[in-house]
Amino acid sequence: MAENADSAPAAAATTDGVPAGERLAGLLPAKQRRRTRIGLVAGGLGTYWPQFPGLLPQLQESARYVAGRFAQMDADVVDAGFVSDAQEGAAAAEQLRRADCDLIVLFLTTYLTSSMVLPIAQRAGTPVLVIDLQPTERMDHATFDTGAWLAYCGQCPVPEVGNVFRRAGIPFRSVSGWLRQDSAWERIGQWIRAAHVRAALRHARHGLMGHVYPGMLDVSTDLTLLPATFGSHVEVLELDDLRVRVEAVTDAETEERKDLARALFTLDDAVDETDFAWGARVSVGMDRLVDDFDLDSLAYYHRGLAGEQHERLGAGLILGASLLTARGIPATGEYELRTTVAQLATQVVGAGGSFTEIQALDFQDGVVEMGHDGPAHLAVSARDPLLRGLGVFHGKRGWGVSVEFDVRPGPVTLLGLGQDRDGSLSFVASEGTVVPGPLLAIGNTTSRVDFGRDPGEWVDAWSASGVGHHWSLSLGHRSGDYAAAASLLGIDFRKV
Repeated sequence: MAENADSAPAAAATTDGVPAGERLAGLLPAKQRRRTRIGLVAGGLGTYWPQFPGLLPQLQESARYVAGRFAQMDADVVDAGFVSDAQEGAAAAEQLRRADCDLIVLFLTTYLTSSMVLPIAQRAGTPVLVIDLQPTERMDHATFDTGAWLAYCGQCPVPEVGNVFRRAGIPFRSVSGWLRQDSAWERIGQWIRAAHVRAALRHARHGLMGHVYPGMLDVSTDLTLLPATFGSHVEVLELDDLRVRVEAVTDAETEERKDLARALFTLDDAVDETDFAWGARVSVGMDRLVDDFDLDSLAYYHRGLAGEQHERLGAGLILGASLLTARGIPATGEYELRTTVAQLATQVVGAGGSFTEIQALDFQDGVVEMGHDGPAHLAVSARDPLLRGLGVFHGKRGWGVSVEFDVRPGPVTLLGLGQDRDGSLSFVASEGTVVPGPLLAIGNTTSRVDFGRDPGEWVDAWSASGVGHHWSLSLGHRSGDYAAAASLLGIDFRKV
């Protein structure tokens, strides 16, 4: 099966002229996943072909152009060809059913009957996007005859298809435009990015290690919910699954991991050498754990007591979790399974995604200060991230090294997974801008986000959305991508 690396996040700050994103790619191999698979079929009403002999070749040329544009996207394309009647539509439906696509695109080149495309949407069991792209911006009314006009008639059946899909209980999505219209292709690209999210979550294997943080009721997740909603798998792990792998790590492997950490982080003077070595050793063990269970994400928590071995393991996870997250494998503390799902979604659209919660409000500057202790996504850093030694992890047992950096200024989008009383999941998003200003230096990932409104009012609206108290902070204004992904996943989308 063909695989590809996740879309790379936008380049972060530079060191010696080398963008951080490029340095990360060179030092940390990206997670290889099943490539997103897009089904494509074009069609028009075959009754026209003998009536207007030049029409079909023109439409087929448009279909080839569209297929070429899709071939340039970061996905495998299953092209079912051009259909002219209901029988050919049924054959295309069977081909696309077998292909197990993440999104099917129906290109309506001219009028066609809904009976030609309904079986494709019904039998494939895959979300469908309808596109109709006329050849140019407008017709040449003075010279066009009926045959020439019909090449511009792809919009005509769109309401028909929308009506029939609604009556059949099939979600309807469409992009109307002209063949080389940049804005239309950007809208189509948004659906392809959404397909990346659906593909990743359909095939994801989420690791869950330890136990829920006592009292965090919002974090608790029904382990059947993710397989039932997305098709994902949840692998329940023990701390001992990690312990035996950490015990097998050699001194040489530990030193090699310390060298990698030095290449990626600035080490604060507070870093204890013993704690640094322990974090590096645990990091190597975490890589083996992820490889052995073929994990796409990892959420963990262990309380421990009096420095026993599992407490030490839990306290040594931050370095390794940050390195895994930088490779596209979100690894998150406090047993936050749903937030690792959100981080995976933001990762595969190329927006990074760091574990985040509210830290404080600055009413003088009108910003929400947010971040989190522990693992972070290195690609969103404004500068070389820092390893800081901490004698205590607030709210948790243990001590050791923690990751600290400033999120670089510019547009960001928060994405969290909300859950309602009936158990249903939702994507909850909010767009803001990271702005400069004073930040805490306590071993946390921190940012100051301006949402364009009173920060207290924003907190009230955000909290009423059903999101938990953790989420993914991703780069760029991405609400459109996340709304499209929610549509393909069949869950609600809420924007604050």
